[in-house]
Amino acid sequence: MLDSTDMLILDELSKNSRITMKELGEKVHLTGQAASARVAKLEDQGIIEGYTIKVNQVKLGFPVHTFITIFTQSSNHKPYLSFIKAQEQFIIRNHKISGEGCYLLECQFPSNEILDKFLENLNEFANYKLSIVIN
Repeated sequence: MLDSTDMLILDELSKNSRITMKELGEKVHLTGQAASARVAKLEDQGIIEGYTIKVNQVKLGFPVHTFITIFTQSSNHKPYLSFIKAQEQFIIRNHKISGEGCYLLECQFPSNEILDKFLENLNEFANYKLSIVIN
């Protein structure tokens, strides 16, 4: 069971996972050592599964950000999933969903032309609805 201090720790780590344990302790009113012990406990419990970085995709040359709702053409999703695996340089996330569609695909592309080619190839495996992120 998580207490309010654990929730504060998770909130602070989600804002900055590179924070020192001393700084974290100060923010949640613990010593650095106590904060470190709490973080280790959260990791051991599987509540904290890992630490990530946020990458600016535009600065990496991928300014076209999209969400694509996927409607597979059959109950066999393997061809679609194989296609997605081969296109991983463009894929941020591929969520299996309920409701409208089978998957929600989040992608980044270097240009509209490359997005168009991706969609042409995707259409061999699934139908889709495209949404382009404006802001």
